[in-house]
Amino acid sequence: MEDTELETKNDKGIQSVNRAIQILNCFENNEELGVTEISKLMSLHKSTAFGLISTLEMNKLLEKNEVTGKYRLGIELFRLGTKVNSNLRKITVPYLEKLVNKYQETVNLVVMDNLSVVYLEKVEGGHSMRTSTAAGKRFPLNCTGVGKSILAGISEEELKDKLIRMTFTKFTDKTICDRDEFTKCLDKVRKNGYAEDFEELEIGLVCVAAPIYNHLGSAFAAISVSGPKFRMNQNLRKEISESLVEYTQEISKKLGYTGS
Repeated sequence: MEDTELETKNDKGIQSVNRAIQILNCFENNEELGVTEISKLMSLHKSTAFGLISTLEMNKLLEKNEVTGKYRLGIELFRLGTKVNSNLRKITVPYLEKLVNKYQETVNLVVMDNLSVVYLEKVEGGHSMRTSTAAGKRFPLNCTGVGKSILAGISEEELKDKLIRMTFTKFTDKTICDRDEFTKCLDKVRKNGYAEDFEELEIGLVCVAAPIYNHLGSAFAAISVSGPKFRMNQNLRKEISESLVEYTQEISKKLGYTGS
């Protein structure tokens, strides 16, 4: 191993690789960034930032806008991203389409990532409303129907660990931020087999969600149907919940889940 590699490697990984990943993360809330902007965000010398950016550009993980002179995420990231959870996507897409055709509301597929849910797919309905969710976006577990449905389907030990580490972000006045109240909510979700979100992420938005289980019997993903509260009345939510439970159970079995 070369001396330079020894100098940059520690118990947290290789420094240059970590920095490159952090540069990519800078674009989560920024469509384009210049070298100076990235160096400031990263607290790096401009020449160091430029070297990392150039390497990422060379590998098509970043691309330069020749008009603005700034950088944006490259096409290679998109190509690689389509490979993530490809089997899950392949199995679930027909069900997402069924739900959209049946209810004409927005349908989402998410996976759990530590203390968040990450949106893999979002399919808009015929008379949908604009929402803050989008493919690639992440939200805390506590404020979404999908997050609650997944948490209700993991082991008691894993749930306890997550609840201890969770920061209850308050998105609206209706977001549940009390741990005891949230735990009781999960008990209800577990009993019903699905979760509901009443304007906890976004005012005016109501969501119904059900979990997808892996071959080990643990929830790791979920599907939701979301719409405005004036359309998502109690009867419709009940009908949607029945479809979601049916479809997510079928998906789970196709993924190797053998439970009921």
